[in-house]
Amino acid sequence: MSRPPVTPVHRLTVLYDADCPLCVHLRHWLLRQRRLVPLDLVPAASQEARRRFPGLDHESTLREITVIGDRGQAYRSTSAWIVCLWALAEHRPKAHWLATPAGQPFARATVLAAAKWREALKGGGPACEDGRCEVPGTPG
Repeated sequence: MSRPPVTPVHRLTVLYDADCPLCVHLRHWLLRQRRLVPLDLVPAASQEARRRFPGLDHESTLREITVIGDRGQAYRSTSAWIVCLWALAEHRPKAHWLATPAGQPFARATVLAAAKWREALKGGGPACEDGRCEVPGTPG
């Protein structure tokens, strides 16, 4: 009898830029998805992020998405997006493909396009104090 596969990650913390409309939109999208792995969505460089991860370079988490696993794994940029998709029931197969040599160029191009769009939007939103600002509205 074969044993079921062991999930190496049981919970993920997604550090997102709460001063970025695109990032907040994606946060809300993640909250609406059925998750196979629980996601904690915490504003990057906030007091909460600093409390949870005191040894992390928090300024860098404002420049690129960072995801931290419950065993200390750190994912950044393309890998962070892939692991977020991996945590979602409907998107895990796509995450597996994006992690392959065939899928990596597509994943990287998507992250670069999102970063370019994010930078174009940045600065037009409200100031963010203690990581508590968001685009108005609730997930749904």
